[in-house]
Amino acid sequence: MAEKQGNRLRFQGKTAIVTGAGSGIGKATAIKLAKEGAKVALFDLIDDRTRSTEHQINEIYRGVSRSFDVDVSDPVRMEQAVKEAADHFGRIDIVFANAGINGTLAPVEEMTFEDWQRTLGINLNGTFLTVKHAVPYLKKQGGGSIIITSSINGNDRFSGFGMSAYSTTKAGQVAFAKMLALELAKFKIRVNVICPGAISTNIDSSSEVSEELEEIIIPVEYPEGSQPLADGPGQPENVADLVAFLASDESVHITGARIVIDGAESLL
Repeated sequence: MAEKQGNRLRFQGKTAIVTGAGSGIGKATAIKLAKEGAKVALFDLIDDRTRSTEHQINEIYRGVSRSFDVDVSDPVRMEQAVKEAADHFGRIDIVFANAGINGTLAPVEEMTFEDWQRTLGINLNGTFLTVKHAVPYLKKQGGGSIIITSSINGNDRFSGFGMSAYSTTKAGQVAFAKMLALELAKFKIRVNVICPGAISTNIDSSSEVSEELEEIIIPVEYPEGSQPLADGPGQPENVADLVAFLASDESVHITGARIVIDGAESLL
């Protein structure tokens, strides 16, 4: 059964778009939003993981989610998917621009332009396209909440050697969110960005590590455990709770914020 806040569901009657919804933070957030009453458009490449997420939600919450086969870096597919989601569910209220990859980890002189472009295309262009096409529907509803997944990498820490493309996209997402927070404030659309540290997801499977990477690494020795607040990496559900808060009316006066969720990892 869906969770209630008082006598009502927190997201009753609202629709959310979640990119990268097939696994990790995206999956946990989609489940969390559905649990609290939202209808959820699952944006991801359609594969067994995405179908499993859709089935898991609909089995419990009676058909409130639908998968959309989307490459977030493809302008045509993104525009069409947002339109289809709005037409199917009747409205869009919450946008969680979460899809991303680590991309290629390599010294700058070894990184190909194609590798650089691919990481920027998915992480930064994908965020832009998600927000661009969703904003008209949020304006139509007279408000809404946009949450963007950035990272502590490129903002709070820079010891991810070989991650120049990734870190550039993560810093860019923060600037993008802050610019839009002002641009969209008069339309009552809030824009916030979250910066997770290490979270137990499958994003590492998107990494391609160059053979030359060892040549540029400077050893960084952490105290025992890399997250002081936890025994290991955070869980996707920890992030989902934060996203749900930022999507809800409980954060109605918060916009343009960059919130770190890393168990104090970036303070080491």
